[in-house]
Amino acid sequence: MASPFIELNVGDRLIKVTNPDKIYFPGIGATKRELVEYYASVGEGALRALRDRPTYLKRHPDGVESEAIYQKRLPPRHPDWLETVTVRFPSGRSADALRVTEVAAIAWCANLGTIDFHPWPTRADDVEHPDELRVDLDPQPGTDFEDARVTAFAVREVLDELGLRGFPKTSGTRGIHINVRIERRWSFTEVRQSAIALAREVERRRPDLTTTAWWKEERGEKVFIDYNQNARDRTIASAYSVRARPHAPVSTPLTWEELADADPRDFDIRTVPPRFAELGDVHAEIDDRAFSIDPLLEWYAKDQRGDMPYPPNYPKMPGEPKRVQPSKARPEDPPE
Repeated sequence: MASPFIELNVGDRLIKVTNPDKIYFPGIGATKRELVEYYASVGEGALRALRDRPTYLKRHPDGVESEAIYQKRLPPRHPDWLETVTVRFPSGRSADALRVTEVAAIAWCANLGTIDFHPWPTRADDVEHPDELRVDLDPQPGTDFEDARVTAFAVREVLDELGLRGFPKTSGTRGIHINVRIERRWSFTEVRQSAIALAREVERRRPDLTTTAWWKEERGEKVFIDYNQNARDRTIASAYSVRARPHAPVSTPLTWEELADADPRDFDIRTVPPRFAELGDVHAEIDDRAFSIDPLLEWYAKDQRGDMPYPPNYPKMPGEPKRVQPSKARPEDPPE
């Protein structure tokens, strides 16, 4: 028997939604149809965050309690109006990822059970030069969103001093993301180096609260500033992405004024659409100006500590220290 379905108008497209009444988010009883309609309702903002970016899909075809499917390649069976862009992984292999060009593409993917959208920090016309510096504030066990909030304002202080403008959003879980639009002049390696420099400066100012330690055993009860989110092929959930939790939280763009007392539990698949209808996209100005990261690269060049470890799936990178967990290092291993 064929699956039940409905059809929704999204822009100029008619999007088929199969099994629309399937419960995807049991914590609030939200359905698959609500997921697709959510993305259509915040389409302008979601598209701004994803437009022309290679985008990975995190799919839960049977709802958030089913196992996730991380999909870097666009499914081979797809409408001919969907576009792709070729990206290269650290391994040297390549793939044709989704290139988001219209809201209907987001809705079509939501029908596949895509809950989170994870874009590259590059555009399709130049996938080698990021246009976004990403600051990922990740509270470690023993810390919480309040600690991430305080850290975010410490990040803002540094950015302001450098003449850079950051745009904060909830991660949709426990953390905070801050995006900075940058000029497309630097490689992934250089952008990652600038993220290291920024993270180290925040850590220097707030050693009681923040850490840049890559190894979890060294982080303690602090907020980890994950510089490696700026490495090639690493992605974070985009603005307006729903997160795969039973209560359907949303990674929600905020103003700095809102962040001062925001509660991430207030932003979900049902509360964000009316907020968007009232306020629009509070990050609408993010593309108005691209900034230079030269000051951060100057800090990095002057720092004698040099590079930091890459994620474990990366090949050994030039200038990277020995990639060994401190507790497992042999006596002959030089310190990092």
